[in-house]
Amino acid sequence: MREVWGRRTEDPWAWLADDKDPATIAHLHRENAWTDHATSSQGPLREEIFEEIRARTEETDMSVPVRDGSWWYHVRTTEGLAYPIHCRRPDDPATHQPEGDDESEQVILDQNLLAEGHSHLSIGVLDVSPDGNWLACGVDTDGDELFELTFLDLRPLAEGRAAEASGEVIEGVGYGFAWAADSATCWYTLHDDAHRPDRVVRHRVGTDPADDLEVFRESDERFHVGVGLSRSGTLAVIESASAVTSESWLLDAHDPVKAPSVVTAREQGVEYSVAHRGDGLYVLSNHGGARDFALWCAPLVGTEVAPPDEWREVVAHQPGRRLDGVEAFARHLVVHGRADAATVMWLLDPQTDELSPITVDESVSTSGPSANPTFDTDRYRFTYQSLTTPPTLYELDVTTGDRTILKRQTVLGDFDPDDYESTRDWAQAADGTRVPISLVWRRDRRRPGQPMPCLLYGYGAYEASMDPWFSVARLSLLDRGVVFAIAHVRGGGEMGREWYEDGKFGAKHNSFDDFVACARHLIAGGWTTPDRLAARGGSAGGLLMGAATNLAPELWRAVVAEVGFVDPLNTMLDPSLPLTVIEREEWGDPLNDEEAYSWLASYSPYENVEPADEVTYPAVLATAGLNDPRVGFHEPTKWVARLREQGHGVGPDAERRPVLLRVEMDTGHGGPSGRYDAWREEAFILAWTLGQILPCRDRQPSP
Repeated sequence: MREVWGRRTEDPWAWLADDKDPATIAHLHRENAWTDHATSSQGPLREEIFEEIRARTEETDMSVPVRDGSWWYHVRTTEGLAYPIHCRRPDDPATHQPEGDDESEQVILDQNLLAEGHSHLSIGVLDVSPDGNWLACGVDTDGDELFELTFLDLRPLAEGRAAEASGEVIEGVGYGFAWAADSATCWYTLHDDAHRPDRVVRHRVGTDPADDLEVFRESDERFHVGVGLSRSGTLAVIESASAVTSESWLLDAHDPVKAPSVVTAREQGVEYSVAHRGDGLYVLSNHGGARDFALWCAPLVGTEVAPPDEWREVVAHQPGRRLDGVEAFARHLVVHGRADAATVMWLLDPQTDELSPITVDESVSTSGPSANPTFDTDRYRFTYQSLTTPPTLYELDVTTGDRTILKRQTVLGDFDPDDYESTRDWAQAADGTRVPISLVWRRDRRRPGQPMPCLLYGYGAYEASMDPWFSVARLSLLDRGVVFAIAHVRGGGEMGREWYEDGKFGAKHNSFDDFVACARHLIAGGWTTPDRLAARGGSAGGLLMGAATNLAPELWRAVVAEVGFVDPLNTMLDPSLPLTVIEREEWGDPLNDEEAYSWLASYSPYENVEPADEVTYPAVLATAGLNDPRVGFHEPTKWVARLREQGHGVGPDAERRPVLLRVEMDTGHGGPSGRYDAWREEAFILAWTLGQILPCRDRQPSP
C-alpha cells in the first residue's frame, strides 16, 4: 500500500523490487523460462538473422590508428573473439606515421583475456599516461557500472614481456578519470551509497589507495561529478552537473597538489562546459538568456578564470540553432550543434571568430567528432553516417578544406546502399506542432498503394537526440520489406532546447502525443497499418512505449520496451534509489510536489494499464537487466505482472498477443557486452518483432 498526498494506492507487485529475496529471483527465472517456451518456434528465424548479421560484419578488422603523443593507437577485432584488443605502435618523429611493421605492435589490453570466466565485461576507464608508460584500466564484470581500477606498466612490452600491474586496486570507481602531466598522479571519481559519483580523489601510482586524497566532494544530491583532462594537457576539469545546472572546477595538470579553482559559481538553470586554449577558456553556456547556448572566451591565468562580465562573446546566441559542444586546438576550434533537426559542425577561426560549416552530403544524416587527442594539429577527424550510409571516418585539413575518407565500415555480402532509400517526413501533433520522422526502406520492397510492415522507434527525454544511424542488423528488417522510422518526439534535443523543455515535467505528455501522432501519420500516409506496426524504445524510450500503449493501444500490433522506465512514479518517490534525486529535474519531485505526483500518476505505464475486457493491448516484449543501476530490473518486471493481472497476454489471446519478459541475469543497462551475445540479443528482438508484424510467407529477405 502506498499513501502519498492523501491518495492510497495498492501495489501488489512491490515485493518484486527486492533482488535479495529468493522468491524474486525464482520469479525472474520463471519469466525467462516462459519467454523461451513462448518464442521457441522463432528459433530458426533468430538463427537466420544472427547469421545475417555475422555474415555482413567484417569480424577481423582494425580501426584507423590515432596518434597521441609518441604512439599510434588502434583497436583490433578477431573472428571468433567477442571483445576488442587495444594496441599501439611507435610514432616515427620524422614522418609522424606509425613506425615499423606489424611486429612493432604492442597489445596494451586484450579485453578477451579480461572477460575469461565472466558473462559480462565493460571498460569504464581506459587511459594511457602522457608519457605512454602507464595504462589506467577500470573493469566492470557484472554490469553495475562500478569499476575496479588498476594500473599497468607498459614499458615491459617493448622487451616482449607482459605489462606489469602496479599492485594497487581501487574499487567502486566511476567513469571520470584524468592523468596529471607527471604521468604518475591521477584523479578518479567515487560513488556514494545511492550510486551517485560525488567525489574526485587524487592518487599516485604505486601507493596505497588508503592514502589517496579527496580533492572535491559534491554534497548536493542532484549533482553528479566527473573529471577529465583538457586536450591541451594543461588542465584537468571537474564538472559537477545536475539535469539543468552545472559548475566546473580547474585542476593544474602540472601542479596536481594545487587545489581546484571554480570557473564560475553555479546558478540554478545555467549550464556550461569548457575547452582550454592558450590563455583563454572557451565557455559554452546558456547564461544571460542564451536558451540555445552561445560561446564565450574567458581570460585565464593559470587556473584562475576572469568573472563572466569580462568574457568575450565569440558565437552569439541564435534561437533555434542549438550549440552542443566545442573542441579547442592550437590553431582552430570546432563547434558542434544542431539546426533544423540535423547535426551541424563548424570550424571556428580564433583570430576572426568566423564560423565555417563542415558540410555533409545527405540531409537525413548524422555527423560528429571522432578521436582527436592531439592538440597541435591542423587535421580534424569526424564521423558521418546516415540510414543508408555506413559509418565513415573523414579527416579534414582545416587549412585547405580538403577531406579524405580514412575508413568506411565494411558491410560484407551484396550490400549496396543504392538498394535503400531514406527521407524526412513530418507529422502534426494534436497541438499543431510539426514532429520530424526519419524513414528508411528497401526500394524494391515498396509497392505504390501497398502498406508495409513498420517499426517505429522513439526515445524523447534528457535532450538526447535520436539522430539517424546506420545499422547492419537493421538490414535484416529492411530486406524483409519492413520500413524503419524514428519519431523525433519532444523531450529529445532534435529541435533545440525548447523542444526538450516541451517534453518534460508537466509537459511530458507531449512526448507521448507526438509518438502517437507519428504513428497516425504513417498510417494515414499509407506507409503501414495498425496490424503491421510495431513500436520500440529503451530506457526512457521504454517509458514512451508503455505510455503510448496505454494512450493508443489500437495503433500497435507489437511493442518492444527495453529496460523500460515504466514505473516512474514509485521510483521517483524513493530517493534511496540510484539516480532518483538527480532525475527530479527531468520528471519532477512527487514526494514534495503534489502537482508532480499528479502528472507522473497520469502517465506512468504501471499505474494506467486498462483491463483486457475493455481494451485490447498489443503484444509486448519487455527486457530488463538484473544489475541495472539506471532502471531497476523490477520496473519492467512489475509492469509485465500488472499487464497480465489486467488480463493481457493470458487466456485465449495469449499466443497471438503475448506479454513477455526477458531478464539478463548477469548484466546491466546495456545488455550483453560481448558482440556475439549482443547480436544474438538483437536477433531475438528482431525475430520476435517480425513474428508479430510480418506474415510467414514474407519472412525471407530479398535476394
